Amino acid sequence: MSTPFPFTAVVGQDDLRLALLLNAVSPAVGGVLVRGEKGTAKSTAVRALSALMPEVDVVSGCRFSCAPASPDPGCPDGPHETGASESRPARMVELPVGASEDRLVGSLDIERALAEGVKAFEPGLLADAHRGILYVDEVNLLHDHLVDLLLDAAAMGASYVEREGVSVRHASKFLLVGTMNPEEGELRPQLLDRFGLTVEVAASREPDQRVEVVRRRLAHDDDPAAFAARWAGEEAAVRARIVAARELLPSVRLGDGALRQIAATCAAFEVDGMRADIVMARTATALAAWAGRTDVLAEDVRQAALLALPHRRRRNPFDAPGLDEDKLDETLQEFGGQDGDGDSGGDDDPDPGPDDPDPGPGGPGGRPEPDDAPQGDGDTAARPVAGEGGEPQPSGGGAGEQSPARAAEPFRTKVLSVPGLGEGAAGRRSRARTEHGRTTGARRPRGALTKLHLAATVQAAAPHQRARGRSGRGLVVRRDDLRQATREGREGNLVLFVVDASGSMAARQRMSAVKGAVLSLLLDAYQRRDKVGLVTFRGSAADVALPPTSSVDAAAVRLESLPTGGRTPLAAGLLRAHEVLRVERLRDPARRALVVVVTDGRATGGPEPVVLAGRAARLFAADGVASVVVDCESGPVRLGLAGQLAGELGGTAVTLDELRADSIAGLVKDVQGSRRAA
Repeated sequence: MSTPFPFTAVVGQDDLRLALLLNAVSPAVGGVLVRGEKGTAKSTAVRALSALMPEVDVVSGCRFSCAPASPDPGCPDGPHETGASESRPARMVELPVGASEDRLVGSLDIERALAEGVKAFEPGLLADAHRGILYVDEVNLLHDHLVDLLLDAAAMGASYVEREGVSVRHASKFLLVGTMNPEEGELRPQLLDRFGLTVEVAASREPDQRVEVVRRRLAHDDDPAAFAARWAGEEAAVRARIVAARELLPSVRLGDGALRQIAATCAAFEVDGMRADIVMARTATALAAWAGRTDVLAEDVRQAALLALPHRRRRNPFDAPGLDEDKLDETLQEFGGQDGDGDSGGDDDPDPGPDDPDPGPGGPGGRPEPDDAPQGDGDTAARPVAGEGGEPQPSGGGAGEQSPARAAEPFRTKVLSVPGLGEGAAGRRSRARTEHGRTTGARRPRGALTKLHLAATVQAAAPHQRARGRSGRGLVVRRDDLRQATREGREGNLVLFVVDASGSMAARQRMSAVKGAVLSLLLDAYQRRDKVGLVTFRGSAADVALPPTSSVDAAAVRLESLPTGGRTPLAAGLLRAHEVLRVERLRDPARRALVVVVTDGRATGGPEPVVLAGRAARLFAADGVASVVVDCESGPVRLGLAGQLAGELGGTAVTLDELRADSIAGLVKDVQGSRRAA
């Protein structure tokens, strides 16, 4: 067994270490979500925490870790008599992103259940994690059906496994810890709210600290045992401090003043529901216990707010998590000092970490803007002049670049989906054969049986009962009789946006509306669990502004900084999009694509631009790629070029107005399955 990196040897990351330690002191805090770029010791710190957790007493031989003092009355291994118990280290169970449902919740032996009527149950990861830590690396990539199971277990403190009338229930209370890279996509709001605390981590920019990180990592890799021995004393001290804080925790007093500060802070930042108030109260209490105090002070409330509120303030997936610390300080000052425990002054300084790091006034903050992000509207940039709602007229070579326009307010869009029945990743856009959904038929299982179709199984076994010598009431079932239920649900798609950023689109009002429409479609893609990509074309070429990714907010950032101007190389944009799809098809062949072309349909620049654009469009039709053209043409005179492009693509065209779900002209129309002849 490999020797883990010591928790106390992690350099920096004070907020991360503090959040993990507070959960070790008080598991009721509700776990930690660690957000940050790759290579920032997220997983290292989480895995190191398990070595510091106090041991747990369990009933001997119980596979579900029942406590001897209060065993679960419904434990599948019970009932437990008063008797032998044992102590063991708290487990840290890792949930792989690609795990199956049976691996998470456990599985029943369906054949024995039908033939013998016994509950032969094999526990899953939720049983293993009971009274321990459940760790999910890349939690934002977890499949929806696993997220639903996690939510149920976290809400009820128990796991239920039900198959065709046979059910098993067992206790499952665990400390949920997740790590994620925001560039790969965000979490569902329901799961995000289940994490008590959140921490934003980033690599240090201080050369000395980076040198120390490398030095310790190399020393551990060269001789893990010797490196761990060097830090054994610090590890033992922190472990003892956790035990002492746990013992002190019931004595900590959360006064009315601190409670008022907590309630006022949550109200001031307009967080939804009451979970934030409860988590803040538990976190502030744990902070006081960790500092060795029995009173909760204002600094405890402040630190609790910095850890518990940032991820609960988001109103849409494009909002960066963060907290206005000036507003926080004003709120605490306004409602502080009312019964002595809200005084932020004094000499008591809570010690947040094992090495006495000073956490400072900061906490998880907002995400930095990219260096090339637009600052204001930038109307002073040189560009062709256009009238109100008119079109700029590029001169000469058509450079005429404008500064980025701001996106209009997003709106709820109509449903766009890919025709046919797919078999891609679980999502919420297009019809697909999935493990979850409505039952549509039965088939012989390929590999392990996961979803039994009871009626089809009985029908397959019934004709053979006499030949098998059936004499009693039970049905004689053999493996060849078992039938897998086929189900239909929804899949996530690759939504590839091909956006015209040329001069014909550069009228500021129009580009603002176009960006608002694309932003609305991005929000829709986020909610439907799609991957997205962004190709833009202007001047004389096309660029892949964002390769296909699960990070919808990254696409929103690229869209916001999109410059406009120049000619319209429509053919180049379509060809670049076709190449992106070809490469992505090799990487993820099961995920079907939906191409959304946002343009007025004009094609300029180069020889025969219209003919070349038509040829490029027909490549998509030949490949059977579903497509939609969002017609951005405006003004009293309309050429209908976008509709012609949609015909070449074999797709359909919608105007910006028809894209709105609440528009009379925008009644829901899925992408048509029929393809028009070129």
